[in-house]
Amino acid sequence: QVQLVESGGGLVQPGGSLRLSCAAPGFTLGYYVMGWFRQAPGKEREGVSCISSSDDSTTYTDSVKGRFTMSRGNAKNTLSMEMNMLKPEDTAVYYCAASVHSLTTAPEMYDWWGQGTQVTVSS
Repeated sequence: QVQLVESGGGLVQPGGSLRLSCAAPGFTLGYYVMGWFRQAPGKEREGVSCISSSDDSTTYTDSVKGRFTMSRGNAKNTLSMEMNMLKPEDTAVYYCAASVHSLTTAPEMYDWWGQGTQVTVSS
């Protein structure tokens, strides 16, 4: 059982930045495909980005390309997502998740989930 813990959410003005982190004490996240997801009120959970377990290549959903950057820590036991030029439509609960399957942003392919961290973009 992989227990994931997110941190770094908060309230930020439009155009601002936040950095989300994800850790799993006792586990090496480098063994897994990792993803960031978000869920806004009344909407389905959406895949934001994912990172390969083999070469750390990344994939992003179109709405965040050029603004969000996902990466692993040097020791491969942490995950982060730098979010820049934030927009009100980025407001959601953000989750990190781990998968033993192929690189994908499909939520149903992820095996373990964190509890989520709230990101609110508002003036």
